[in-house]
Amino acid sequence: MTANTAEQPRLGLRANWQQFWLLVLVNAFVGAMLGLERTVVPLLAEEEFGLAAASAATSFIVSFGIVKALSNLVAGRFSDRVGRKQLLVIGWLFALPVPLIIILAPSWWWIVFANVLLGVNQGLAWSTTVIMKIDLVGPVRRGLAMGINEFAGYGALAGSALLTGWLAAEYGLRPVPFLIGFVFALLGLALSVFAVRETRGYAQYEARMAEAQRQETPPSFRTIFVRTSWKDRNLFSTCQAGLVNNLNDGLAWGILPIYFAAGGLSVGQIGVLAAIYPGVWSVMQLATGAASDRLGRKWLIVAGMWLQSLAIALFVMQSGFTAWASAAALLGLGTALVYPTLLASIADHSNPAWRASAVGVYRLWRDSGYAAGALLAGIIADALGISWAIWSVAVLTLLSGFVVSVVMREQRRATPVPASGVSSTEIVAEQSAR
Repeated sequence: MTANTAEQPRLGLRANWQQFWLLVLVNAFVGAMLGLERTVVPLLAEEEFGLAAASAATSFIVSFGIVKALSNLVAGRFSDRVGRKQLLVIGWLFALPVPLIIILAPSWWWIVFANVLLGVNQGLAWSTTVIMKIDLVGPVRRGLAMGINEFAGYGALAGSALLTGWLAAEYGLRPVPFLIGFVFALLGLALSVFAVRETRGYAQYEARMAEAQRQETPPSFRTIFVRTSWKDRNLFSTCQAGLVNNLNDGLAWGILPIYFAAGGLSVGQIGVLAAIYPGVWSVMQLATGAASDRLGRKWLIVAGMWLQSLAIALFVMQSGFTAWASAAALLGLGTALVYPTLLASIADHSNPAWRASAVGVYRLWRDSGYAAGALLAGIIADALGISWAIWSVAVLTLLSGFVVSVVMREQRRATPVPASGVSSTEIVAEQSAR
């Protein structure tokens, strides 16, 4: 082995397990920051700030969704240009004041501003941890890597939602439930500054190792945006499914806690329901992400969207804590089928040289769904009632699954990229011989 070969990055989860699992931990803290709000903030809108209109109560999700979507785009583009780690650290700096602002907020607009900062944190920090894991594992086990990543983020979100719900039931809506946010932000920042290493070189190495990719002229960002958003049928169908998936997550975040409260549930029970959905979503991604590597992406996405549609409809068709808990678990399972699979699909259909930008464009559209869902559900709830808002989101989710079933083409299993010293041509020849 030559000295040059020895210095080359080694792709794969096992070869990079220390950095991979460190990034998993960092993403858990990112998810925990978001979990601070899932139970308590929608209840603050009504109980402390007197916001009766659903559209006003969900305005914090609109601000969060718009800013997070744009931050995803920035993270993707600048990850390709300047690297990943700097953006991760900047993302954590925006998280630090969020708990304090919510604790001290004298008016609802302070909560909206806190969610602007949280949107930047989530867009920069979550996007970069996704991109860095994709860099490290290479093309073969992306689904598994994304399943582990999203398991950590949404598992921590569920735990944080459950904990804040319990704290709110015991000590009130403010300030105690938000004090743990300072711990999450400080630990995430410290790990990102002192332990996380830059991974852009892994993506550059993967691009060099593929003959066809070496011959491709890097496209402009405008070309990447157009290709990812609608010109490429696979990337387009992935983006629209991601948008609708987060549209119904915006409903679950902003409208369902109010719906449950109107149905007579206590704050503690609402906290449990707010945790069941992301909890099931989190755990099941360990299986669904890996399954997409073996079974393909398309039909897992379709099944997940249709299962989500059914679960959302069941919230209206049934009533009571037990029935709603079952619907929340079903919604979590449907989301688990979709979430890591969509991220892996974007990586499948983009060149490593501009993959971070494509991930950023996808996450722009996906997280625009938060704002779209909160606006749509809020307006319909104010005009026709919460039940109509829930039904409308169920129908849109069903239609999104049909779009994927018609438009997306299944991707063939990825060709592995060697750890070092072997050309992609040799690997393709070896696979053909088999």
